[in-house]
Amino acid sequence: MSATRRSLLTGSAVAGVGLAVAGAVPSLAEAKPAKPGGPRPGTGPREPFPPLVDDPKGILALAEGFTYAIVTSAGETTLKTGEKTPSNHDGMMVIGGKRGRYTLIQNHEIEPGEGVPVPLVEGTVYDPGALGGGCTVITTDAGGANLGEYVAISGTSTNCAGGPTPWGTWLTCEETVNDAGEAWEGEDGTKGVYEKDHGYVFEVWADGSADPRPIKAFGRYDHEALAIDTTRTQVFLSEDADEPNGLFYRWTAPAGVKLGPGVCTELADDAGTLAAMQIILPDGSVLPDVAYLTSAQMGQPFPVTWKAVPERDAQEKPCREQFADGEVTRGRKFEGVWGTDEGVYVVNSYAWEDTDLPGDASPHDGMVWFYDYAAETIQLVTYFPHQTQSEDGAPAPKYSDLTFDGPDNVTVTPWGSLVLAEDGTGASHVLGAFPGGPAYAIARNDLNDSEFCGPCFSPDGKVLFVNMQDPGYTLAVTGPWERYLG
Repeated sequence: MSATRRSLLTGSAVAGVGLAVAGAVPSLAEAKPAKPGGPRPGTGPREPFPPLVDDPKGILALAEGFTYAIVTSAGETTLKTGEKTPSNHDGMMVIGGKRGRYTLIQNHEIEPGEGVPVPLVEGTVYDPGALGGGCTVITTDAGGANLGEYVAISGTSTNCAGGPTPWGTWLTCEETVNDAGEAWEGEDGTKGVYEKDHGYVFEVWADGSADPRPIKAFGRYDHEALAIDTTRTQVFLSEDADEPNGLFYRWTAPAGVKLGPGVCTELADDAGTLAAMQIILPDGSVLPDVAYLTSAQMGQPFPVTWKAVPERDAQEKPCREQFADGEVTRGRKFEGVWGTDEGVYVVNSYAWEDTDLPGDASPHDGMVWFYDYAAETIQLVTYFPHQTQSEDGAPAPKYSDLTFDGPDNVTVTPWGSLVLAEDGTGASHVLGAFPGGPAYAIARNDLNDSEFCGPCFSPDGKVLFVNMQDPGYTLAVTGPWERYLG
């Protein structure tokens, strides 16, 4: 990026825009609410969130008035078919049911030969050569009672995040690309061969059924998460990858096609258009990488255009490598995605691990963006500054609730505020935030430095479900959420 182009970003157009960190609340008049009556830009909760209290059990620190229960535990709780609960809990959705019960659909980010695998249950298997990842379905209640867990899809690999659909299903994403015929070897020395290609999205139903066929129309790459727009004609998808850095994609349905129950898996492999995001700078050029932006651009809406992916099934070259540098906007670790009535949030965890940042780009720890459907613009709504302890490897204080880095999964609460799962250095947190406002800790991992994954609120707002990836816990957290997040 030339000095002239950088000056276009740091000039008077954005002078004075604040930084969203603990203790700083910027004025952000341009920020969009998540939905009518949702976030109040530039503000915080009605009351400051109470400080977290160390957990006597050494698992999850919460504020006074909040409690948790362990719903599932990898390798300890049991599936209805008799096998142990799979490990590496990741993305998740929750559906409300009758008599105060909830249904969770949960990813397991497992490669073949690692962890406690998702068993290959007849009728759920995509690739019998890939014993590892998949999804389970869990029934629970507000108290976190385990009322049963079973396999919905198996024979997939590295199921990271995904996204709920407007019709009540879960789209699970493989964060990997593997070719049929490729050999694998597990941590325990087990060996196998993939029988099918991997790197796809699959649909899982709340009753535990799944059609174990890939939705090839959405592309083959290191999928992270996705969201479907309100018209059900566009899907926004993130890619967690580097060398080169990943992309943010939009899939647009063919004319006359509207997504709904059973439609995704029936799409032709080349149906619709898969395209990569181009953020347009004031001089009309394409922003080559989000790492060029800083907190100075908070609240500035940038126009977005989309460049079609030439060969979405990536049989010859990965999707992100099909574009020249500067042709599309890249980002290190495009992570969580969550859709609202007006647009979609997408997270970049960090750029500091890239030792070869483009040009004069600056390292950063985290960015939360909002893409506006109608305006076709994107803007930074929360920014996590670069932390030097992340750079030099020195851990943050174990019980630090003031310094956050590495935002990952994101969800929107029933009241319109944001909840983020932290996957950074030192203590890991679940964070609350308002677009344009500060992030603050609402839970902390007191057990180890494992990341949190898959935060999601029950539709009635009573329970926050969240996963601790290692040792593999599903947690149900209850308390006066609306008082502080509403």
